[in-house]
Amino acid sequence: MTEFRIKNYELRVVGCADLELRIIAMSDFGKMIDEKCLMFAARIVNLCCFLDSEKKGKHIIDQIMRSGMSIGANYSEAECAISDNDFVAKLYISLKECNETLYWLRLLRKINDLDEKLFCSIYDDGEEIKRLLVSIIKTKRKNMSENNS
Repeated sequence: MTEFRIKNYELRVVGCADLELRIIAMSDFGKMIDEKCLMFAARIVNLCCFLDSEKKGKHIIDQIMRSGMSIGANYSEAECAISDNDFVAKLYISLKECNETLYWLRLLRKINDLDEKLFCSIYDDGEEIKRLLVSIIKTKRKNMSENNS
């Protein structure tokens, strides 16, 4: 894979199965979301390490770790989608993982394994990512339907 940097875009030339080349450009907006997902995953990992050390929420740690880290992983996969439909499908997976993570956070709060300040901070970050993903999916689907008209 060859990488180039041109102004605000990171361009990667990727060889496809039929040996054609395509250019993938990630906008500043895309990089911002990618970074938010990465930082959220790091916070989830740190939260799980804390809960494990405190012997709290042991039954939930594996679930929230998987779903919390999967948000960014699926977003990263979407960046290299082979079609618009593939892009939307991967973002939907990311959205579902985000929603699952928010559920586990609410459950941790409900069983008093998270204090209110920590809960609100992490939960708000997850909600922001969820809103961004919903917005991207809606916009992309709208653009896809307009292009098919």
